[in-house]
Amino acid sequence: MLTSAELTSRLREAGFKVTPQRLAVYNMLSHTKAHPNADTIYKELQPLYPTMSLATVYKALAILCDLGLAQELNVGEEAFRYDADTSHHPHIRCTCCGRVDDVPALNTEGVYEQVKDETGYALSDHQLYFFGVCPECQEKKAHAVH
Repeated sequence: MLTSAELTSRLREAGFKVTPQRLAVYNMLSHTKAHPNADTIYKELQPLYPTMSLATVYKALAILCDLGLAQELNVGEEAFRYDADTSHHPHIRCTCCGRVDDVPALNTEGVYEQVKDETGYALSDHQLYFFGVCPECQEKKAHAVH
């Protein structure tokens, strides 16, 4: 994750204004593992930045994604989720509560190479998603049955 000074430098180098809201969106995103959507980010930051609009959050997220400082996740919901960890790593979404987690230590490079070899595509990017029921929801279901 970038420091405020590094983020400021990257924004300026790319020709973007450095605003407190853009810094706040990145800071919030880089300090959570929850993979929030824009609305969640907006609701968390709005008390600190009462004049900030949801459109400002979307614009900040678009800039961060364009600069490679965040990634947009499409885990089959109405809204995209965002992750400041831009390394190639899979994600898993609970089909009960909607929670999204990173899948740690899964090497997807072999899959990437296999897809290239099998299809002949010149791949530009990849994202891998898994779906299932998280441990907490499994526990709730187990207790509801008994």
